[in-house]
Amino acid sequence: MNGFFTIVHIFGVAVMVFGGLMSTCLITSSIADDGATTAFYQGTWITLLSGALMFVLTRHSPKKVSRKAGFLLVTMCWSLASVFCTLPFLLYLHELKFVDAYFEVISGLSTTGATVLSGLDSLPMSINLWRHELTWFGGIGIIVFAVAILPILGIGGMQLLKSESPGAVKESDLPPRIAQTAKALWLAYVVITFICVISLHVAGMSWFDAVCHAFAAMSLGGFSTHDASIGYFNSLPIEIVLTVFQLLAAMNFGTHFLALHKRSLKPYSKDIELRAMLILVLGSCVLAAYLLWLNGTYSDFFTALRHATFNVVTVATTSGFMTQDFNLWPIFVPMWMLFLSCLSASSGSTGGGIRMIRTIILMKQARLEMFKFIHPNAIKIMKIGGSVIGNDVVTSVMGFIFLYFICVVAMVFALLLSGLDFITSLSAILACFNNAGPGLNLVGPASNYSILSDYQTGVCTFAMLLGRVQIFSIVILFVPEFWRK
Repeated sequence: MNGFFTIVHIFGVAVMVFGGLMSTCLITSSIADDGATTAFYQGTWITLLSGALMFVLTRHSPKKVSRKAGFLLVTMCWSLASVFCTLPFLLYLHELKFVDAYFEVISGLSTTGATVLSGLDSLPMSINLWRHELTWFGGIGIIVFAVAILPILGIGGMQLLKSESPGAVKESDLPPRIAQTAKALWLAYVVITFICVISLHVAGMSWFDAVCHAFAAMSLGGFSTHDASIGYFNSLPIEIVLTVFQLLAAMNFGTHFLALHKRSLKPYSKDIELRAMLILVLGSCVLAAYLLWLNGTYSDFFTALRHATFNVVTVATTSGFMTQDFNLWPIFVPMWMLFLSCLSASSGSTGGGIRMIRTIILMKQARLEMFKFIHPNAIKIMKIGGSVIGNDVVTSVMGFIFLYFICVVAMVFALLLSGLDFITSLSAILACFNNAGPGLNLVGPASNYSILSDYQTGVCTFAMLLGRVQIFSIVILFVPEFWRK
């Protein structure tokens, strides 16, 4: 029972944080007089008072969180606290159903960037800001989750950060305490976001668009203030700025912190994931451009390279912006882009999917197994960046990737069961599970997810949640042993 009160106490704090975040949009709405002030006023007070009530009533509860309570707390913070975040949408957009409002909130907090809303250009400034604040807050939440929450649960944190970033970010390089580490990563996140805002404004965006799109770029959330996304601007400088910052956001923020702290680019040269990601993603940009030019989609190679580079990077990094309807491209290119979204992002980044370090470990393990077939008596250990990778890490990676594909297959079949075609079902699940945003066919970049039924929307929402918390935190709740004393 004490564990329950502890969960409620911390959950109340999380709800109050969302209430505080909502109040910034209340101030914006009041200043802009955009018509959404009442919705944010009511939503802010309901959220703050609900969180405060939970906090006060459980203030004498033990502050130590057990591992079981930690798993429940993570799931509650991502799934239940999001209910309060739907209030501004429901109170202003009266025709919006709860399932769609919840989808929009989860898409923001999970930094997926998929949307059920249309007419974004005419939405109140505060509503658009709320969508983008959710993505930005979700982005830093994911980074802190990796280094502050997972160690409490015994499935990551500093030890995960260390094992996932050999040769780049070592435990001794970062501040020793979890709180200090979270602050360090927060600092890197804020500084790079600020630089992104300035860069986008210089490139031609208004200050409001620059802030919103910087929030979406750094969180790899992919939300936009326009239905046409980045295609609305039709600006090469803006596309270049966003491409650079999306790649930065897909890198390990521990590496960014070390580079800022040491005022040196040397940490980037040591990052194994960074090199693999850049080679794979940038190489794919050139390949996609060549195929689009060869197919006659664009009249010259450099036009093809421009559009291929931006759209390949945005999907591969699991951001979700778009400038072209890549649903109309030769099918190999968009399917390859979705494949890249499964593995391109680095650990310690705001991206989703399997993460590049797990891919590297799996490939090295496969090569090691082939070596053992040829030399069965030889003893060879796995090393990445000079660090030895233990069998426990390899086993954990293989278990994660197995669960990843099982979950993808199960949810694709869940959508097929509802009558969706295969390409729409597969691309929607990959886009949501990898937190990448747009899919293909019915949920392609020229459309959105409003076309789905409530059941289909629910499946995609669950996919976003499952992918964002890296599967284990939710799946373990369905294991019978978890509930036994």
